[in-house]
Amino acid sequence: MADSDLNLNEMLRIRREKLKELIEKGKNPYLVEKFDYTHHSTTIKENFDELEGQEVAVAGRIMSRRGHGKVSFMDIQDSKGRIQIFIKQDILGEEEYKDLNLLDIGDIIGVKGEVFRTKAGEISVRAKEILLMTKSLQILPEKWHGLKDQDLRYRQRYVDLIVNPEVKETFLLRTKIIKAVREYLDDRGFIEVETPILSTIAGGANARPFITHHNALDIDMYLRIANELYLKRLIVGGFEKVYEMGRMFRNEGMSPKHNPEFTSIELYQAYVDYEEMMRLTENLIAYVAEKALGTTVINYQGTEIDLTPPWRRLDMVDAIKEYTGIDFNEINTDEEAIAIAKEKGIEISPGMKRGHVIAEIFEEFCEEHLVQPTFIIGHPVEVSPLAKRNPDDPRKTNRFEAFINTWEIANAFSELNDPIDQRERFEEQVRQKELGDDEAHPMDTDFINAIEVGLPPTGGLGIGIDRLVILLTNQPSIRDVILFPTMKPLDD
Repeated sequence: MADSDLNLNEMLRIRREKLKELIEKGKNPYLVEKFDYTHHSTTIKENFDELEGQEVAVAGRIMSRRGHGKVSFMDIQDSKGRIQIFIKQDILGEEEYKDLNLLDIGDIIGVKGEVFRTKAGEISVRAKEILLMTKSLQILPEKWHGLKDQDLRYRQRYVDLIVNPEVKETFLLRTKIIKAVREYLDDRGFIEVETPILSTIAGGANARPFITHHNALDIDMYLRIANELYLKRLIVGGFEKVYEMGRMFRNEGMSPKHNPEFTSIELYQAYVDYEEMMRLTENLIAYVAEKALGTTVINYQGTEIDLTPPWRRLDMVDAIKEYTGIDFNEINTDEEAIAIAKEKGIEISPGMKRGHVIAEIFEEFCEEHLVQPTFIIGHPVEVSPLAKRNPDDPRKTNRFEAFINTWEIANAFSELNDPIDQRERFEEQVRQKELGDDEAHPMDTDFINAIEVGLPPTGGLGIGIDRLVILLTNQPSIRDVILFPTMKPLDD
């Protein structure tokens, strides 16, 4: 065993011995049930002129301590910040002052005392009473930075939040962003609803689901990959504007932009089209940025991005022509398209058609150029099984994806409400699944029944909340904006 391990084990042993001594003295911290604090650290600092000389009660975690004979100092950290505690033996009492030796960095204490400013100019609380409420039996790291510790930071987010206050700021900003999204929609008459997370069919998107089993019914069930089909059923039922924000689950790869469980919002509005959804998207995101950051011009990892509406509109075929020189307006057969795909090194899968090739080439060669906010429109029908066909070119759909910083942030359609066309597209998806595409959309006969009852013309929109938060908080990874990201278990 290394010396550092021995030292760590010795420190942990000493903490437990201190706890034992406290218990023997009748000061078991874990028996404390409450502490009535009156102020947070920042409140005292911001209102010092009013509070100077006043009695206050504060509570928090000891983050540093230092002593000079009969005078000691501690810094405690609460949910708002830090404040210095000034401790003098003749004020606290000799026995209580001696017991300070049983306290460690990481312990949680309550302090009652008087607000004052030290000779060094530090706003502090002069302690009259100190109550130990929680003994920390672990050692807080002194340094919590660098790639070496990144994995541990995600695994032990509770320690990350204690030691790195800026991490907490990211999640407070996340809350502000989500609140602003809801505020924008609520103010425009949208109703927030809840739909199933467990279902017998994993529909609403092309993705691989997580599968579980319901014992009582003896059936397999799926964690939702999207909530689209349930929300559209509500439009059939007579709601005109609905949305749901919540967790979705996809059994797929992990990356700086992907976590197996993630937060997204989907919304549907009757009697509008995807053009209206475009306006809603750019105005919503600009509103959220203004609310959360005070500006619609943001800086992400050194790149300035202007979220101010209106955003650029660009047809997928035109984007391919702009960035690769390939003109799919001149390529009309599946065979020609597959030949182009082979030339470009695109993997050819069974059942691949012209529309699949367009989508693959766009993803491979065009997305990397879409840094400023851009709506990509004109998606092929083959990759858009739930979107209305474009009446001018039935090979395309009235759909858009919104890209910012090369990432897909939002996806929206003029929703397909033709039940005959919908059934045919589902049947094609089933064929794709039989050919080995385990992300193809399954048949959902109840959904077809719903739109046979009658789905009005509807605009639908999905926004990746985590990606939006990554962007607005200037974080490098989705793991930095999810409190407890999915991690592979450590070997014992």
